[in-house]
Amino acid sequence: MRIISKEALAELPIRRYEGRVSLVETPQELADAREDLRQERVVGLDTETRPSFRKGETHLPCLVQAATAQAVYLFQLNRLDVFPALAELLAKPEVRKTGVGLAYDLQQLKQVFPFIVENVLDLGVIARRRGLGQTGVRNLAGMLLGCRIPKGNRTSNWAAPRLSPAQIAYAATDAWACRELYLSFEQQGLL
Repeated sequence: MRIISKEALAELPIRRYEGRVSLVETPQELADAREDLRQERVVGLDTETRPSFRKGETHLPCLVQAATAQAVYLFQLNRLDVFPALAELLAKPEVRKTGVGLAYDLQQLKQVFPFIVENVLDLGVIARRRGLGQTGVRNLAGMLLGCRIPKGNRTSNWAAPRLSPAQIAYAATDAWACRELYLSFEQQGLL
């Protein structure tokens, strides 16, 4: 069983997504995102949910991040106009949607809007099948990408009407890392 220690992970260089990030807010940005997502073979997918601080309190996802080779698109779910674009992406069989913990993310997302899902691959499940002892994005990035993904904004308010630059960077990095991990799994013959 392959794992990475906390100490070894801490010694790795930090990496953040440094490419183009689009916080999809205008009809043109939505059209551009749809066009890029339609042409992609693999999309890294993740969601963010407002944290709960009381026992029994839960929240639904408020942000969907989708990473292509060209950009990372951030879709705030308080904007109803993004649902058709996300539903189209999730249903498209030619586009592989990949991430970690996707079954739970998609189950939660279905409580926000209806969609059909095709061609989804959970890297955590693949990692377990391939004998990797850790299946989270950060540990997998350490083992397979040789980098440390920062986790500083996990418990921030993802339902805020305006996301901070730190939140945007964090969210984009998570989706990008999922896509990069998929490509690494593919390259190493682990799929």
